[in-house]
Amino acid sequence: MTILIGLTGSIGMGKSTTARLFNEEGCPVWDADAAVHRLYAPGGAAVAPMAATFPEAIEDGAISRARLKAIMSRDPSALAQIESIVHPLVARDRADFVHNHRKNLTELTNPAPVLVLDIPLLFETGADRGMDYTVVVSAPPEVQRARVLERGTMTPEQFENILEKQIPDAEKRARADYVIETETLESARQQVQSILRDIRQRADHA
Repeated sequence: MTILIGLTGSIGMGKSTTARLFNEEGCPVWDADAAVHRLYAPGGAAVAPMAATFPEAIEDGAISRARLKAIMSRDPSALAQIESIVHPLVARDRADFVHNHRKNLTELTNPAPVLVLDIPLLFETGADRGMDYTVVVSAPPEVQRARVLERGTMTPEQFENILEKQIPDAEKRARADYVIETETLESARQQVQSILRDIRQRADHA
C-alpha cells in the first residue's frame, strides 16, 4: 500500500521547508510549482495549448509568467482560461509521479511507502479528495507576513491580494488531518517525524 499525503499551506507558512523535511525522512515529494515550471518551459506540455489561446504569452518558445500576469491584469477573465489549460496538465503530471513510484513498489514494502504531494491549492482545487491524509503548515500571522516581506519580492498590497485568493489559514487547519507549526525548524522536523510514525502505525493496523 502506498500512502498519499497532500501537503499545503498559505504563502509564507514554510511549506517548501516542510516538504524538504519529509524528503529527508525518505518520502518522495512531488512539487506542484516545479511541475508548472516544467510545463511552461520550452517543449513543455502547456506551451502549445497556451500559444493557441494566448500567443502573446509565449517568449523564446516558453510561457512567460510576466506576460501571463500582464494578460490577466488587462483581462481578469483570462485567469479561468489559463487555469483550464494548466490545471489538467498539472494533475496529469501528479498522477504520473504517483504511478511511476507505485509500479516500483510492492505491496510487501515495510514500512508502508509514503508519497508527499506538495500542492499550494490543495483544498481550493479539490485535490484533497484524492489524498489519504492532508497536512497543513501554519505559523502566526505576524510570522507569515514578516517571512513574505523579508523576501523583497512583493509589496504588502500584493501579499494581501494573494491572501484574499487563498482559503484562510484557520479553515485549512480545520480541514486538515494534521497541522505542522513552523515557527522553528527543529520543531517542524519533530512534527514531521511524529506524523509519519502515526500514519505508519495506522497502516500497520489497517
